[in-house]
Formats: sequence, structure tokens, C-alpha cells
Amino acid sequence: MDVVMTRLREENLELVMDWRMRPYVTEYMNTDPVLTIEKQRTWFNYIKDRDDQIYWIINFEGTPVGLINVFDIDRRNSRCSWGYYIAEKNFRSLKLALSLEWSLYDYVFDVLKLHKLCNETFAENKQVIKMHIMCGGKEDGIMRDQICKNGIFHDVSVGSILAEEWFVKREATKYEKFYFE
Repeated sequence: MDVVMTRLREENLELVMDWRMRPYVTEYMNTDPVLTIEKQRTWFNYIKDRDDQIYWIINFEGTPVGLINVFDIDRRNSRCSWGYYIAEKNFRSLKLALSLEWSLYDYVFDVLKLHKLCNETFAENKQVIKMHIMCGGKEDGIMRDQICKNGIFHDVSVGSILAEEWFVKREATKYEKFYFE
């Protein structure tokens, strides 16, 4: 697989806007936004020069297929959170998902030099929680009725992986390493 993460640029905003409004993308996200290109530009201008979040486009063999990001980068406490989605369904695979997650671990722990990477996942999204655990993460707990979406409250699973846990797991893990710009 030829997969490269390129930093989000203004010319990507319309594509990301389209992806972010697809119901199968937003199903397990906190919101179902109705976006406009003007809202996207405002958001992009807000995030583009921040040092507490980074967004990349996931490119599979030259085709943009999704978005991956780290956010809430907290240097004092040496941690951040992350999320991603593959918006183009025909590119989704377990192999891609695992290599993306492990490659992001490499970026967070080897490049950013942080101690802890956190995630939050709707508790009913059991496949993703299982994948995080398969990748070496731990489920730290459940926040009950944490998100109200479309009038329904959802529990949220909180998980994390520590740098030293990843370094041990990485020694026994074969995966395709992807480049982050």
C-alpha cells in the first residue's frame, strides 16, 4: 500500500466538507454538521496555525480517502487525542486501519515525543474499540450519557496507549509504516 498523510490545505476544504456530511461518516461522531464552504474556511483559518492540533488528508495511492488528526496536544502533560475516518468506502480495510493507527502512534511518540495518546469512541462502536485494544491500547473507562446526538444520549468509551506500551508492542508488530508530512 502506498499511503501518505499530507497536511490539510485550503484546497482540500470542499472535499473534507463533503466527507464530513456523509451519514456513514458522522454515524459515530459527536455531531452531524451542515457545513458550507464559508464555515469550512473559517474553521480552517482557526486551526491552520495552531500548535495544539494537526490535520492530515489520508492519501491511498495518490487518491484522497479520509482525514486523520491529533488534537488537544498538551505538552505540559505530554498527551494528545486523535481521530480519523476513511470516507471513501471502497478503500476501507482492516489492514489499512491497523497500519494507520500504528503509524500515528509512531508519529505521536517518536516525532511529537508525547507520553500518552487518548481516544474517545461511542461505546456502541465496538469494532473500533476492539481495534484500539488490538493495536495495544487500553479501554480506560466509560463516560455514561456523555454525548446527546439527535435527542439520544450515548455512552463514550475512553481509551489510551502510553509510549512505553507502544514501544513494547511495536517490537512484536509487523505493519506497513506510513509517512506523515
